[in-house]
Amino acid sequence: MNITHFVESLDRGGLERMVLELVKYQHRQGHRCQVVCLYTSGSLAHELDELGIAVTACGKRDGLDLTALARARRMVGDHATEVLHTHNAVAHYQAVLATCGLPVRQVINTRHGMGVNRRARRREWLYRRALIRTDTVVTVCEAARNDAIQRGIVPSAKARVVPNGIHVDAFQTASPRAHERIAHQLNLPENTRIIGTVGRLNWTKDQLGLIRAFRQVHEQHADTALVLIGDGELRASLQQGAIDAGVADSVHFLGDRSDVRDLLQGLDMFVLPSLSEGYSMALLEASAVALPIVATQVGGNGEIVRDGVNGCLVPAGNPDALAQAMLVLLRNPQRATALGQAARAWVERYGSLETMAMRYAQLYEGGKTP
Repeated sequence: MNITHFVESLDRGGLERMVLELVKYQHRQGHRCQVVCLYTSGSLAHELDELGIAVTACGKRDGLDLTALARARRMVGDHATEVLHTHNAVAHYQAVLATCGLPVRQVINTRHGMGVNRRARRREWLYRRALIRTDTVVTVCEAARNDAIQRGIVPSAKARVVPNGIHVDAFQTASPRAHERIAHQLNLPENTRIIGTVGRLNWTKDQLGLIRAFRQVHEQHADTALVLIGDGELRASLQQGAIDAGVADSVHFLGDRSDVRDLLQGLDMFVLPSLSEGYSMALLEASAVALPIVATQVGGNGEIVRDGVNGCLVPAGNPDALAQAMLVLLRNPQRATALGQAARAWVERYGSLETMAMRYAQLYEGGKTP
């Protein structure tokens, strides 16, 4: 099957990582895949280049860019695309416009988040117009599907849910040796308990709330450190927030990293303080490493983390609740270990790349997901 994935770019992030792994899996299955990027190819594109999978950047400029649209149309047409799989709203309506009249058999769009930017009226208006030429809209969790239908963005007849999946076997569980390695890299005592999070440094991830929660934790447990993996526009203000909270020496900003799996293996706890989430790849990866998890009850988080079963859920935007949940796990290491093991068992059963790819394959053939 000839498959074109259409994205804004392949910069580092949860959406991009999901697309990358899905394309690799489809390639191994014998499908002829390519990725067309609306803007730039991005920092992850080289992983597909190394496998001989074509990645093309359209170089779109602001406004209506007919040159970029023509380039996209040529890429889709020359590939003899049978399935056009777009990701998120902007990539979708641009791809639909570019490919109007081409003999594409299935047009599928995945909405990766919750669509929390309620001010993006023009974007959603254009997106809804593009749904006329769309066979299926996939959301990555039930919460996102319900929200999109209730807001009148996606017709219920076209809406399906396909949760994200990861290559679980590629993740080793947390180990003392990995912890020792990370502690050494950060010049920390080996007995330091390392709390970590992964995500872009932006307002939806609420790392400032996590820093404020960590202050309470650190006051009671001086042998703790907080690690933030990821980069973004709020880095400077978050660093200032750590200074203001009096914990700058114990908060470590690691930036954009290509060794996230290795870093996760050295953590003692994973925290996701988001104000909004779709179906978090970071939570799936933390589960695969068997880390005890504290996450906010937003979006699809509750579809991954069952409170008290394979992690802890707290209200969003509440540093006090976040701190208390972390403190409970720090004070009860046996409980923390049990939650981590339950998280690994859950992701093996429900969060695999194979399960996700199978469901997309059914949609590509014009069927329905189970």
